[in-house]
Amino acid sequence: MDNTQTFDGSKAPGPKRSESAIDGPTAAQSTGPVGSDRVLAVLKELARHPDGVGLEELTRVIASPKPTVHRALQSLRRAGLAQQDARGHYLLGDEFLRMAFAHHEARPDHVRVRPSLEALAERFGETVHYAVLDGHEVVYRAKVDPPTGAVRLTSTVGGRNPAHATGVGKLLLAHELRTVGDVETWIGDGPLERRTARTRHTAAELHEEFEAVRKRGYALDDQENEPGVNCLALPVYANSATTPSGAVSVSALTYRTPLSTLIEAYDEIRSLLDPLGAPLQ
Repeated sequence: MDNTQTFDGSKAPGPKRSESAIDGPTAAQSTGPVGSDRVLAVLKELARHPDGVGLEELTRVIASPKPTVHRALQSLRRAGLAQQDARGHYLLGDEFLRMAFAHHEARPDHVRVRPSLEALAERFGETVHYAVLDGHEVVYRAKVDPPTGAVRLTSTVGGRNPAHATGVGKLLLAHELRTVGDVETWIGDGPLERRTARTRHTAAELHEEFEAVRKRGYALDDQENEPGVNCLALPVYANSATTPSGAVSVSALTYRTPLSTLIEAYDEIRSLLDPLGAPLQ
């Protein structure tokens, strides 16, 4: 029976196992406890290498002695959280993937992003939304109102708005519609609704706006959907390394929080979204 080792480095008694030549260090080199921080560092690094990574590279990146990294790998392998392929490379184990997908399916995107919405609403004293794209509209999946303030937005969870007139919609469309031809096809035969005099509604206007969104990394709604309301929207990468699952917007009353204030606070807004605000690595 194999030795069993917990993440805190403690080891239950049992016969020693022999190490195969492909594992690198010998069993004698691999004895002794390994800290949980080191095990977790190895686990996180494995997640960056879907095709597997060798022991030498892991040792270099983590900057730990090879025997220490090897012991961490053995702990992860015994738990099913890591495995070794025929080349001797290490990658995430099937048990880790099973747990991750089960957790992911049980925890929808809007639940995962809610702590960030609450932090943003408290920080800016304005309403924060999480929305997804559905054809020509956005659907609000979550909303957090500011903890104080008498005036609040009337938007509701499950409510819809034209995608081209909202910050969240323009943010998500910018990732899908890369050319003016894409925009024209998306618009189709009917004209787009002009919610206010500021609403961009032609293919040329929207293509120019989408290019700006891709360049700066966020979208703006400068009273384009509703007079007196502006917003700054950022992508949320909950499922993909390249395609946002949705977008978060800080939607503010213009007299209370001008658009320039939101733009100046972009870095702070972005940091409050971590890690969902960055593409998956």
